[in-house]
Amino acid sequence: MGHRLSKIYTRTGDAGTTGLGDGSRIDKHAPRMEAIGDIDELNCTLGLLLAETLREDMHALLVDIQHDLFDLGGELSIPDSTFIGAAAVAKLEDAIDRYNDELPPLKEFLLPGGSRAAAVAHQCRAVCRRAERRVLALAEGATVNADSLRFVNRLSDLLFVCARIVARDSGAGEVMWQRGRG
Repeated sequence: MGHRLSKIYTRTGDAGTTGLGDGSRIDKHAPRMEAIGDIDELNCTLGLLLAETLREDMHALLVDIQHDLFDLGGELSIPDSTFIGAAAVAKLEDAIDRYNDELPPLKEFLLPGGSRAAAVAHQCRAVCRRAERRVLALAEGATVNADSLRFVNRLSDLLFVCARIVARDSGAGEVMWQRGRG
């Protein structure tokens, strides 16, 4: 592979547009760019989570998901392309089921916290939900791969379950919401 990013600044975006993977240009604040930006931010927050101490299997899964998110960003940057498929969704569903089987049923809502890593996992979940809303907003006016929509939806569920596992594994436990407190 050659030098893909041999020049970091190009000055082509100074007027408020940016280039897509198909060579077209759109406004930096267009719904497509908002969705791409939130997927990028989600990948960054996953990087923060991966900087924490995690179980080996979860760490490996989240690294794989980072690659999937990069693929999703690429898919969004090339209109009418498809890089995320049903197998990526199935991978998330399998992980959700596997991890959730380790946990006791929830009897109350959770607050983000318990440990730093659990709080970061909850932050990832919240950023993922925002990214999902942005991709859904994009889908109102453009074609978006249905598997990509399912992928982002399942990913937030997985991140919730990961937060629970991480809180448990840290020994700090989960922080339960208490109705009427405060």
